[in-house]
Amino acid sequence: MKEKLSLSMFLAMIFVLQFSSLCFAEENKNLEQKTITQLQASFKMGNTQKALMNSITNNDIKKLVLNRELLNRHNDVFNLKIDVEGITNQKKTGRCWMFAALNLMRPKVIEKFRLSSFEFSQAYLFFWDKLDKANYFLETIIETRDRDIDDRELQAILSNPIPDGGWWNYAVNLIEKYGVLPKELMPETENTSNSRMINKTMVNLARQNAVELREMAREGKTVRSLRERKLEMLKVYYRLLILHFGIPPENFTWRVEDKEGDLIEKKYTPLEFYSDVVGLDLNQYVIICDYPSFPYNDQYQINFCSNMTEKPDMNFINLDIEQLKLYALASLQDSTPVWFGADAGWQMELDHGIMAADIYDYESLYSIKDKMNKADRIRYRASVANHAMVLVGADITDEKALKWRVENSWGSDKGNKGYWTMYDSWFNKYVFTIIIDKKFIKKEDLKLLEKKPNKIPAWDPLRMNFLIN
Repeated sequence: MKEKLSLSMFLAMIFVLQFSSLCFAEENKNLEQKTITQLQASFKMGNTQKALMNSITNNDIKKLVLNRELLNRHNDVFNLKIDVEGITNQKKTGRCWMFAALNLMRPKVIEKFRLSSFEFSQAYLFFWDKLDKANYFLETIIETRDRDIDDRELQAILSNPIPDGGWWNYAVNLIEKYGVLPKELMPETENTSNSRMINKTMVNLARQNAVELREMAREGKTVRSLRERKLEMLKVYYRLLILHFGIPPENFTWRVEDKEGDLIEKKYTPLEFYSDVVGLDLNQYVIICDYPSFPYNDQYQINFCSNMTEKPDMNFINLDIEQLKLYALASLQDSTPVWFGADAGWQMELDHGIMAADIYDYESLYSIKDKMNKADRIRYRASVANHAMVLVGADITDEKALKWRVENSWGSDKGNKGYWTMYDSWFNKYVFTIIIDKKFIKKEDLKLLEKKPNKIPAWDPLRMNFLIN
């Protein structure tokens, strides 16, 4: 009897403990009045909190948190510079990747032909990029026609069918296929400078087309029939692009004076112009990422990350950030600008053109410390590449760059007349990718390109964020 009582008491204690634990776990599940009372009791309105509330409610936060100490010691002096003439402006579009790619090539053209300034036509490539992306989207719908509508990759594709955004490989694809033009031969229009309405129109049309193509597939129509219908759909996109952007020239005469006043005059097609005037082999450039959410020293490829059906998805080799900086510096020392992708949503001060990890001191104002590392910021969607720019200089001490000179594409009224100073702390935290000529890359790193790439799904933030900005 004594043993049975002890066992009963033991089981009762276990039940009480489990029930108490369950009740405790459920206690703070909802935002009930009891919880609100506790939150209210946690805040004491003393003089310090009152001063903070008054300051914050009456001021621009960025002015309050601007790091005055860093601003006072800031300078935009660089002991290594690549000469560039004129700042470009992507205006209200997501063409940063395209502007950065064309800006990378400008110094060579200016030097080669002794020009005072030069700019490529971004509208020309924008036209063809939109058309090829429309074709790519429709082909992707045909390719995935048997997938469930809730398929995660299909949903990622449908989220923004024909975006402005892109990657370095998108620019290479366009230039190799269509060539380039001087800007004056296809200048910006209202709708190339502000793509909101053309995007809205094309995205809505693309989703309608997707419904139709998938319905045709369900009815048992052949792939040939789907592609015949796709051709008719593409004719509508082509017409829309001409109405908004104008007609891309098929051939032209380039007439320009050099610095000495001598006339340069020659007839070209856009592909001939690229071959003769620019002459860079873009296939010699390699995409290198610091993407710590995946293992380093390996090659990766992102599914559905291209703007053309005939071109492969974007691939990259993944190296740590210090290696990216070494390669970037080597390229600059050879007078070769560096295309790079970064998270432009943090710690960029517009008036002076400062990019530093602590230019805005939010921690001192809010007493909240950012504890996430770069990998966690990626995994939890706090930070990822969303803007492309060009490195055109550095300030070097003891063979290391303390800060970097950046050519942006936001016009000359942003930053320091269009240029920015990127401190090494910002490079570490917010730069994700660079493109580098193979001649600067170590053999052991180039060998990574021989490996079979690891596949990254279309919903990965590295693809999604760049394509929607």
